Amino acid sequence: MGKRLGRRLTLKSKPAWGRFVCQSCGYVSPAWFGRCPGCGEWNSILEEEPEPIKARGKTSHAPSQVQPVQIDSIDMTPQQRLDTGSAEFNRVLGGGVVPGSLVLLGGDPGIGKSTLLLQVCRHVAATGQKVLYVSGEESGSQIRIRADRLGALSPNILILSETEMEEIAVAIEKTQPSLCVVDSIQTVYSSKWESAAGSVQQIRQNTVQLMEIAKSGRIPIFIVGHVTKGGTLAGPMVLEHLVDVVLYFEGDRSQSFRIVRAVKNRFGSTNEIAVFEMSESGLTDVADPSQVLLEDRLQDTVGSVVCPCLEGNRALLVEVQALTVHSPFGTPRRTFVGLDYGRSALIVAIAEKHLGLKLATHDVFVKLTGGVSVEDPGADLAVAAAIVSSYYERPIPSDTVMFGELGLGGELRPVSGSTLRIKEAVRSGFRKCLLPRTNFEKVRLHLTAEELDRITLLPAKRAAEALQLLKQAPPKGD
Repeated sequence: MGKRLGRRLTLKSKPAWGRFVCQSCGYVSPAWFGRCPGCGEWNSILEEEPEPIKARGKTSHAPSQVQPVQIDSIDMTPQQRLDTGSAEFNRVLGGGVVPGSLVLLGGDPGIGKSTLLLQVCRHVAATGQKVLYVSGEESGSQIRIRADRLGALSPNILILSETEMEEIAVAIEKTQPSLCVVDSIQTVYSSKWESAAGSVQQIRQNTVQLMEIAKSGRIPIFIVGHVTKGGTLAGPMVLEHLVDVVLYFEGDRSQSFRIVRAVKNRFGSTNEIAVFEMSESGLTDVADPSQVLLEDRLQDTVGSVVCPCLEGNRALLVEVQALTVHSPFGTPRRTFVGLDYGRSALIVAIAEKHLGLKLATHDVFVKLTGGVSVEDPGADLAVAAAIVSSYYERPIPSDTVMFGELGLGGELRPVSGSTLRIKEAVRSGFRKCLLPRTNFEKVRLHLTAEELDRITLLPAKRAAEALQLLKQAPPKGD
């Protein structure tokens, strides 16, 4: 019986060359799993043919023609960057597009990735330079319709509806464009590999070939990437390591505002964001996002607080709204829009423990207006204050902003960028600011006398102390 069992196992075993690769994170395994051990995704592991080992050249060990150079002899001439036509997009790229760079732009479907890149192509083509737009998802007529709406009908924009990598490489070599866009990398496939388009093998190898084209011909290439349900770029993590710049397109499609955030940039800072507004004519720059986000805010509204949040190197004034109502069910609801659920749940617990709120029988709803999402810990105090305001039905003065991180003991902890936050509040006309005492000691040294005269700073060590100070604070000028 043992011999029969052994023969049966041998017949059903996989060939020695087979391997299983996760299509979400690139995890490689010799056996199939229902759930990827690397990223935790279900049904994402597929069998792929292993990549062939490339020949390593001659074995005669001939002397190499490549010689190392001294670091102080390398030319430091600044590179002329390509203007995208958008001050916001130039900022997030570090001042423009570097020749020979490979830029990855990811985002949800319909968020505006193709619209933004077609607008960049329009500006580059208007300067008399040639642009190649490769689309694997849309036909030429579909792109023409969008280009007509955006005013991008230029003879310098060349459209190629192709998904085969070999054909795309030939087209780039023949046209020698000043800018190339590949939309999207998940639809491109190479005939050298038997795996389907969008697989880990195809994405990795095609990105490597595009990188070689960009570096050898000094052609800046934008590649569009899809995102997974978790909000990360689809495909292996090596995709982000290969490219020079990784940008995420964020925003709610039901709202008009969009944010482009840099998470990797070899030619600039990753602490920059670009803010756009979607309109019928495309994406337009938002030079003053704080004013736009607060233009519809009502005065002295219950459960409404303004918080200066830090997004990269910019401070944005965001309105936090909260609503607490008696729950008709045994388990109260907790809903948070634009905020991290786990962190917001902690704030609710802190408010119940240290601010005297009885929220066990109340539903709590908190949202950020304008469709923005914030991960800044400095919004903790504003979220707690909005919940308290709604619970007691007492409005917080509309000329007040607040920021600070909440500890589990109810203490106010310092946050970074306090000077930028207060300067943005002063510029927008706010007259009072609640902040942690530690930040107060430092920020006084960096504000001018005029700024200190225009705003009253209310420092506190604990959240309960901050809300008590807000009740006792005299109006400015008294």
